[in-house]
Amino acid sequence: MTGSVDTVLFDLDDTLCTYERTADDILEIAFDRVGVDPFFDGAEYIGRLGEFSDAGDDIRDTRRAAFGTFADEAGHGEAVGEEIADIYTDERDQTNVAFRDGAERALDALAEAYRIGMVTNGDPWMQSQKLAGLGIEDEFEVIVHAGHDAPYKPDPEPFHVALDELGVEADRAVHVGNSLASDVTGAHAAGVRSVWLADGDGTDPNPEPHHVVESLHDLVEEPWA
Repeated sequence: MTGSVDTVLFDLDDTLCTYERTADDILEIAFDRVGVDPFFDGAEYIGRLGEFSDAGDDIRDTRRAAFGTFADEAGHGEAVGEEIADIYTDERDQTNVAFRDGAERALDALAEAYRIGMVTNGDPWMQSQKLAGLGIEDEFEVIVHAGHDAPYKPDPEPFHVALDELGVEADRAVHVGNSLASDVTGAHAAGVRSVWLADGDGTDPNPEPHHVVESLHDLVEEPWA
C-alpha cells in the first residue's frame, strides 16, 4: 500500500482517551457492595464481552448478560452477577475520561489536512458521552459503533461502513488504534493501512502493523506520508 492517504480513522478507547477509573477500580466497588469475593476481573470482562452481544445491543444489557454468566460459572447464580452489573453501570461515569497524551494535538493537526472518522467498539449511548466529555463530538465526519452499527472489530464491516459513508476507497485510508487484535487485524481485513499505538512493552507486534507510533504526538509527522 503506497498510494496517497486522504482519510484517517481513529479508535476511541485507550487510543484517543482513557477512563479516569479503570474497570478493575469499579469492579472492586461492586464486589464489595454485593459482599462477594471477586470472581472475574476487568481483563476477562473486556475479553469475553463479544460472547454476549449482537449488533444493536445496549451495552448495559450486554454487561448484565455477561456478569450474570460469570456469576453462574462461579457458583453464585445469575442474579448476583446482574446486581454487580447494575452497580457497575451506576458507578461508571462515561464522561469521566481524559485525552491520551498527544491526542488532542493530533486531532487538531490532522483535521486540517485529512477527512477524519471513527470506528469504535462501543455503543452510541456510551461512546457519545465520552466524546462529549472530551469536547470532540463534532470532530468526526462519520462515527461507526462496531457492535451496534456493524459487528465488532476485527470484523472488516465497520471499516467498510465508515468508508462507504465517506465515499473513500480503502487504500486511501489509515486506521489508528492501540489494539493489535481488533484495530490492526480489522484494518488489514478491510484493506486499510494500520497505525498501531504501541503498548510500550517492547514485544514484537503480531500482526505487524504498517506503521508504529510510540505516542500520538508522532501522528503529527504523518508516518504514512
